[in-house]
Amino acid sequence: MPRSSSQLKISEIFYSVQGEGTLVGVPSVFVRTSGCNLRCVWCDTPYTSWQPEGEERSLDSIVDQVNSFGASHVVITGGEPMIAPQIEELTEELTSRLAQHITVETAGTVDANVRCDLMSISPKLANSTPHTRDNGRWAGQHERLRYQPEILRRLIQLYPYQLKFVITDPSDLQQVNAIVSEVGASRSRVLLMPEGVDAAILAERGRWLADIAKREGYRMTPRLHIDLWGNRRGV
Repeated sequence: MPRSSSQLKISEIFYSVQGEGTLVGVPSVFVRTSGCNLRCVWCDTPYTSWQPEGEERSLDSIVDQVNSFGASHVVITGGEPMIAPQIEELTEELTSRLAQHITVETAGTVDANVRCDLMSISPKLANSTPHTRDNGRWAGQHERLRYQPEILRRLIQLYPYQLKFVITDPSDLQQVNAIVSEVGASRSRVLLMPEGVDAAILAERGRWLADIAKREGYRMTPRLHIDLWGNRRGV
């Protein structure tokens, strides 16, 4: 097979376990692209959004490194991987060369014809808008882009999916219910996740979020990697 000369800006590639969602605990290789069209105030990977960093990597080198771990699952995340110029080609290369299970983690604001086994969509609620951070300079763009119902509808129609919402306050559930209804998502595919990178905060929010999940019939997801290793890169 011909070797590809295409490149993507990659922040990091590492082997860990999936910390969130329906595949929590599954050993996975994470390919983190750099660059994002949003600026969430609580973003836990600012090195891919607020101050994007990384190196240009060829598709061949990315696929070779993924293959070196010998894992059956790959997670393409960011930043926002759906804006990466060669994201479609990367998912095709991973599929054709390695035949691995691919999860794409996205905010659901950008459309791309990727190949994946799970579209993990995290629509951003109003709690994500950076009204005060960086003097609010990103607030307008973020608020305009953070929710794109037409794109969400297409993604959940074309791919196996999960909708993962970051929750900071019980009142966020009003927005969650409105989005689920508007885009026609299945409630069984909705996951609620407490916001935070501190184990104590996650535990406190998790207790009232569990009650909400029981009441609403949604699924709750932990942040297993934070519980195990704290807010660290490469885990």
